[in-house]
Amino acid sequence: MEWTRVLAGLPLPAMVVERDRILAANMAAQALLGPAVEGRHPAMAVRAPSVLEAIAAAAGAGGTHEARMVLRREGQEQVLTATASGQGAGCALVVFRDVTEEEKVGEMRRDFVANVSHELRTPLTALMGFIETLRNAAKDDPRAREMFLGVMEAEAGRMNRLVGDLLQLSRVAAEARVSPKAPVERRGALEGVISSLAGVAARKGDRVELVGDPVTVPGDRDQLVQVFTNLIENALKYGGAGQVVRVSLSPEETVRGPAVRVEVADEGEGIDPVHRPRRPARCPRAEPHRSPAGGGPGLGRAIVKHIVSRHRGWLRVESVVGEGSRFSVVLPLG
Repeated sequence: MEWTRVLAGLPLPAMVVERDRILAANMAAQALLGPAVEGRHPAMAVRAPSVLEAIAAAAGAGGTHEARMVLRREGQEQVLTATASGQGAGCALVVFRDVTEEEKVGEMRRDFVANVSHELRTPLTALMGFIETLRNAAKDDPRAREMFLGVMEAEAGRMNRLVGDLLQLSRVAAEARVSPKAPVERRGALEGVISSLAGVAARKGDRVELVGDPVTVPGDRDQLVQVFTNLIENALKYGGAGQVVRVSLSPEETVRGPAVRVEVADEGEGIDPVHRPRRPARCPRAEPHRSPAGGGPGLGRAIVKHIVSRHRGWLRVESVVGEGSRFSVVLPLG
């Protein structure tokens, strides 16, 4: 009874193991390991050899021992750390902590660094190669020199854009908790974006149509323009030649109240269902080459995600293979 009261006050799943049986377990531990774990052997509740070894070591020799375990339920993987502490008297206190999100964030950070490093290494390698060539084989060849300098300029511009995206991502992420409040007339912002992309549409023979009434919402105009530019530019880039890209403004009711939806629909190849999110999300992962502001290490997608999240909105993706895709941004009016 004493252990039951102590464990009930712990916010994390916890249990006490004494002489190869679970003496007590709080409600969080029972939800994690099963409702009938008390009185059972630890191996019947925890099917992770490393955790059982940590428990045995804490109960036998004493001290604090930590181990990692993975639970799989309904196709979902949950990663936990188990910390077993004891005084070597045959008794151990075991506390579980869910580190699933921490591991996901760590993996994303590693992938991000690896991708950015790769994106920088490619143009740097090219620049180093051209510099060596200009110093040796092509130092007296004017035509080769001009060609190499042109490529070097393009590669330097590529790196400059990447660094700019990194700085912008940092700024947007730093402002994520501050909701913008300046009034932004949404249709006017969209008209400006469509006008700026008129040359891109003309080169492919595309046409961009905008429908919907003017509506003013709180937001950061520059950031919203960037999101709309990404969506419309991708629709023009990946849709079929001679297509009509339809941009629409429409009201929408959400659980948070009234909102406005900006939808960009193209007539491209569509996105395979395996690459689409199962439900609306703050930043659904679409097929890499069709993601908003896709390309490179995915910085554009991350920037769009942070901008939409800062505006407390959602990005939706709907698509039918062979019929096109619809990317929508839903932002609250208040």
